[in-house]
Amino acid sequence: MSKPASPRIFTRLFVERANAADAAGAAALYEPDAVLAYPPGGFTVGRDAIQALFEKMFENRHHFEPEAPLPTVAWHDYALTSTPPKDGAGARAQVVRRQSDGTWLRAID
Repeated sequence: MSKPASPRIFTRLFVERANAADAAGAAALYEPDAVLAYPPGGFTVGRDAIQALFEKMFENRHHFEPEAPLPTVAWHDYALTSTPPKDGAGARAQVVRRQSDGTWLRAID
């Protein structure tokens, strides 16, 4: 599974993998020790835990709609990505970090 070559494609990749119920592929977008602010009021820490969460989440085969990304803010090896959610559920923002091979992974979501 390829890793993102740009911070700007995370939204598209996540939606594609989520709609395919590919929990491993969606979790592969995260660093091994990433933090996901989910479930509401809590956190899921680590790629393995994030994958387990996605496996449960994707069981329902909920259809994820793409959300147009807002401008990406980048600084050195970090970037802030965000989307205005279509469901009005508040902001969606992620911090992604450039990896040693030049690809990007989510560190905070």
